[in-house]
Amino acid sequence: MDSEFNTLIQNQTWELVPSNSQKPIGCKWVFRIKRNPDGSIEKCKARLVAKGFHQQYGKDFFDTFSPVAKPITIRTILSIALAKNWQLRQLDVNNAFLHGTLHEDVFMIQPPGYVNPQFSNHICKLKKSLYGLKKAPRAWYMELTTFLLRFGFRKSLADASLFVYQNSNVTCYFMVYVDDIVLTGNHPQFLDSFIKALSNKFSIKDLGMLHHFLGVEVIPTPTGLFLSQHRHIQDILNQFHMEGAKDVTTPLSATDPLSSTDPSPSVDATPYRKLFGSLQYLAFTRPDISFAINKLSQFMHNPRQAHWQALKRVLRYLKGTIHHGLSLNRNSPLTLSAFSDSDWGGVNDVGRSTTGYILYLGTNIVSWKLTRQKSVSRSSTKAEYKALANAATELTWLKSLLTELGIPTNHMPTLFCDNTGATYLCAIPVFHSRMKYVALDYHFVREQVTAGRLRVLHISSQDQLADMLTKPLTRAPFLLLDRGGGYNLVPSFTSEEEKSTITDHVEEIDNIGNEDLGLSSHAYDVLAHKGGEC
Repeated sequence: MDSEFNTLIQNQTWELVPSNSQKPIGCKWVFRIKRNPDGSIEKCKARLVAKGFHQQYGKDFFDTFSPVAKPITIRTILSIALAKNWQLRQLDVNNAFLHGTLHEDVFMIQPPGYVNPQFSNHICKLKKSLYGLKKAPRAWYMELTTFLLRFGFRKSLADASLFVYQNSNVTCYFMVYVDDIVLTGNHPQFLDSFIKALSNKFSIKDLGMLHHFLGVEVIPTPTGLFLSQHRHIQDILNQFHMEGAKDVTTPLSATDPLSSTDPSPSVDATPYRKLFGSLQYLAFTRPDISFAINKLSQFMHNPRQAHWQALKRVLRYLKGTIHHGLSLNRNSPLTLSAFSDSDWGGVNDVGRSTTGYILYLGTNIVSWKLTRQKSVSRSSTKAEYKALANAATELTWLKSLLTELGIPTNHMPTLFCDNTGATYLCAIPVFHSRMKYVALDYHFVREQVTAGRLRVLHISSQDQLADMLTKPLTRAPFLLLDRGGGYNLVPSFTSEEEKSTITDHVEEIDNIGNEDLGLSSHAYDVLAHKGGEC
């Protein structure tokens, strides 16, 4: 508490003024134990937090929005840095929110336990932002943005939390998520000089090479990086007393459909929502549980016993795959491709289709998403066509991001679909009379194909990688896609030396090859990008 208070005084966070007609907000001390990636205690932290919920909009705060880095941007930057063999540096800003400057008049009571005895009736007029204030994140973001723009960076139009520096032969990417920073570039000397300049402006902690970011452990391997959240999974298992549960091979049962009208008795919604919130964060590195999380989120308003058992089944699946994660390969080409799928009608109460897509940068997964369509589709072609439009939109956005990063995008992105009608409709309006009820905005994908900016190819349902995102699968096809179908959830090794590198960090690696799971040579060619146009 003394250290925190002294930092606030040195930073000139406030000035004491007489209390007249102002209505000061309250404040309190918050204590937290910060831990290292291995779980050991790093330090005990005390933080003074303002009670921002007492603030009134239009009086002592206005705009509050502050962008954070998108997961797709993070994975894209990591893939580019690996492909170009750049350093990945990690920085942390000490007391980030205290660096922001306030432009509104905000008054606060003096901190408990640190009331100035000479001015006990005075209150604090805040000059700098403080944790808990409505505008604290935005004030810090604006302060950081101003510094970066003056240094020569430019803000990305695709992602406002990404800044790019390009000057002659120097290229540098700066990515920020609140107070966590990832820095990479082709010039190590420039990175060192920039970090020094940044440290002169803000209180920066140089954490060295990227190793632990946003709760994700970044493990270097001979072939690239392995992103793991096994510690978060273990914490969830311990919290809900599931560490001794029996393993299962799939996150959801393919034979027992879930419904909001399930006749089983109701259960307490609080633990259900708490567990769901914990599992949702795992979607950063685990696309294999995305459909299960999406499906179970539909019952949070009134969970039943069957829904609670299904949610615990996801924990049982995670227990058996606790050391699975996302592999990013170093020798990956910087070309774009995607797989799009839709489960027409779906297994739900309203008959709306489930749409899913997976985006690849070379052989690395950088984005995936599934969502339930907003309206009922009258045919499988329309459902798949909607899915293609969503995937094409994401591909277009990612292509614009790569352009801003200075990555050549001459290669035409390829979008794979397992529906013949939707594939033909993208190029030739042969079904115009039957598809006139399709909204015009979905014809965006046809416009991209006609302009030569996108190529849509048909692929068999057996080789459709996005199938896992649209429906619950049985064990055989699920393992085919999960471990051998290109998700890169389990790192593959070519020698015992490579395997020992990662097993120092992660235990019980489940190394299953494509041949062991019966993956067809056609699908393997698609995944390895060796099959041409497939």
